[in-house]
Amino acid sequence: MSSITADGHAAHAHSSGEFGVGEFITTYVFSRDHKVIGIQFLFSTLLWFLVGGLLAIGIRWQLAWPWSDMPVIGPMLFSAEGGQISPEFYTMLFTMHATVMTFLVIIPILAGAFGNYLIPLMIGADDMAFPTMNMLSYWVMWPAFFLFGGSFFVAGNGASSGWTSYPPLASIPESAPGSGLAQTMWLLGLTCVGISSMLGSVNYLTTIIQMRAPGMTMMRLPLTIWGMFITALLQAFALPVLTAAGLMQLLDRTAGTGFFIPEALSVNNSPMAPGGGQPLLWQHLFWFYSHPAVYIMILPAMGMVSDILCCFARKPLFGYKPMVYAMNGIAGLGFIVWGHHMFVSGMNPGLGMTFMVATMMIALPSAVKTFNWLGTIYGGKIQFTSPMLFSLAFVSMFVVGGLSGIFMAATPVDIFIHDTYYIVAHFHYVLFGGTAMAVFGGIYFWFPKMFGRTMNEFWGKTHFLLTFIFLNGTFFTMHILGAVGFPRRLADPYHYETFRHLQPINQFMTICAILMVASQIPFILNFFYSMFFGPKAGRNPWHANGLEWQAPSPPGHGNFDFQPIVYRGPYEYGSPESDKDYYPQTQPPNERGQADVSPTLTDK
Repeated sequence: MSSITADGHAAHAHSSGEFGVGEFITTYVFSRDHKVIGIQFLFSTLLWFLVGGLLAIGIRWQLAWPWSDMPVIGPMLFSAEGGQISPEFYTMLFTMHATVMTFLVIIPILAGAFGNYLIPLMIGADDMAFPTMNMLSYWVMWPAFFLFGGSFFVAGNGASSGWTSYPPLASIPESAPGSGLAQTMWLLGLTCVGISSMLGSVNYLTTIIQMRAPGMTMMRLPLTIWGMFITALLQAFALPVLTAAGLMQLLDRTAGTGFFIPEALSVNNSPMAPGGGQPLLWQHLFWFYSHPAVYIMILPAMGMVSDILCCFARKPLFGYKPMVYAMNGIAGLGFIVWGHHMFVSGMNPGLGMTFMVATMMIALPSAVKTFNWLGTIYGGKIQFTSPMLFSLAFVSMFVVGGLSGIFMAATPVDIFIHDTYYIVAHFHYVLFGGTAMAVFGGIYFWFPKMFGRTMNEFWGKTHFLLTFIFLNGTFFTMHILGAVGFPRRLADPYHYETFRHLQPINQFMTICAILMVASQIPFILNFFYSMFFGPKAGRNPWHANGLEWQAPSPPGHGNFDFQPIVYRGPYEYGSPESDKDYYPQTQPPNERGQADVSPTLTDK
């Protein structure tokens, strides 16, 4: 499509070699180009990923060697406690670790980074439907960055009511050291993240529905786009509930309302709150969003993995339509299962049975996807590249996390394992073992398109091997702890004699966690070195079929230097109609052997 900017003056300045400060700001800072915005999201979320990992190391240190001096940073952070983590600081650590990883890393890196960069390219559009709204969706995140980050430097050193922010602990400032200003900043930051996600979801839905290239029907969309589309629907319907609940809790804290505070409640000798509210109401509202949010954090990853598996198995996707229907089924069922987070809240057993059955039903579309992935790679000419290894790891880790979820769906079992490390093992296998593996695979896969260069395969495989080994060493053993009832959220579980024999397991997990964080060093070095010095990539270095691989690497303004016309789906690998083992969506049916780009173009 057109490579000329919308602003004629800007186009003239580029052509004459001039590039002023104002134009630099509008091009690379407050950019309306979806590719720049996607990369801005990518760098921001990777930085917060590092912060979240360091917070996790603090948690693991306390569980492995409670009340011992932390080397190096202990004397700097905890001089009043002699270099030891205080119990109050520990509650902040697990609160902010989960907050950062959920709201500042996983959701924005999938929907914000990959969604922004890939949606227009993969559907053949010039840009997003609303470029200015797209720009705002990123910059609205910056108040959230400042609010969450700034909460570390106020009283309490960060919010400490858990990432679920349950009242009355989160609603009454006197409840705990982290329930004061830090908790208010947490709620304001959450609101900003919600606004950002809502702006993005409206943009994604409009772009996918209205701006597809000629011939790109909904059933020719790559599963990455289906994942983004369904995620945008989930955000559009679930986010208003969480945003409203967050504002209600803010009013409880600052304006004396009583939405979630019981009548005549006093905490730590605080004045009696007006009250009359229901603490459980917050749980219903929070989980009505936050269980669909689990699928917001996994559905785009499922789509990305599907595209990568097909490319490197050199086979068509097994069961495209069942995969689409399964993703829609997972999203639909996700709206009627939020109560399984509340089985121990005194729920009516009949209602609990309903949530239990609905939760187990999610295993069916999830199984469809798993077996279709296995069918896709079965008999394929598998190329064990870095993206493929991470995608295979996603499938295997998702199976482990999914099977443990079946246990928790059963009310009698959940009553025992609720608030134990079995729960922690489950969601870390799904979200780190699953989603993070897909994110790494996606970065290695689309890096040549983003930056025009390829990452080093040796260091990519080294990164994969180390991460895979140490993540299983860290998280698999959590199932063992949870099976014997080892509790979450306690700074010193060994106060109870029945758990003291489990400390060596926690020490092993902590060593693995430290090594897992250290294993990201090869990735960081590989990423930044390859940005500037990696081998240059052509348009289609992986010999893939999607529209994004027909654009230059990296694409210029407007994305395409020709009008893409779609003739088939994105998974026609090994087709007898093509002389090569791939068959791009833009190649006309009567042209054989020209599978690199559009027949009128040369590889650049």
